[in-house]
Amino acid sequence: MTEHTRLLGEVAPALEELSAEAARIREDEIAKPIREITPLSLRVHELAMQCTRQVHDLSVSQYPAMKDGADNLAHLAGACSQISLAATLCNLAVHHRTKILLYEDADSTPATSRDQLRRAGVEMQRAATTYRAVARGLSRRLASFSARAEDRQLIPEAQGPSPQKAPSAPPAPAARRRV
Repeated sequence: MTEHTRLLGEVAPALEELSAEAARIREDEIAKPIREITPLSLRVHELAMQCTRQVHDLSVSQYPAMKDGADNLAHLAGACSQISLAATLCNLAVHHRTKILLYEDADSTPATSRDQLRRAGVEMQRAATTYRAVARGLSRRLASFSARAEDRQLIPEAQGPSPQKAPSAPPAPAARRRV
């Protein structure tokens, strides 16, 4: 769990950096969208994949059995969706800015691309807030002796009792009552 906490803690600053980069690109003319926006889009996509992988890893660990673990996992899954949406918005920003090369009636201003980059930044900031809160909460739980003790009790309870062996003979059919 310590390694997961560290990884969770690294996501928020990465998202803030990517959001700032989107804002910087948005302020420019976006004259070369593939060269300017695509590297950002790739980095956001890569982060989305890493976060999705981590949510999966947490989901198959003991984390869901810990106090608030299942709820936090749901919040992280939502944050992963926000990061994926931000990556898609970056791709759309490239697409809308390059439409001018393909269509005569395309918008020659970067207004649509700027709006999509703004929306991508908003999604990344929302996801960063979620990641920061979950990482802080998990870090506190791991640092607290009483919380760790509580989790040590919750984990076996969540796993339930060992499954009992099924009887080898099927149960006798119940007698039917005639009316």
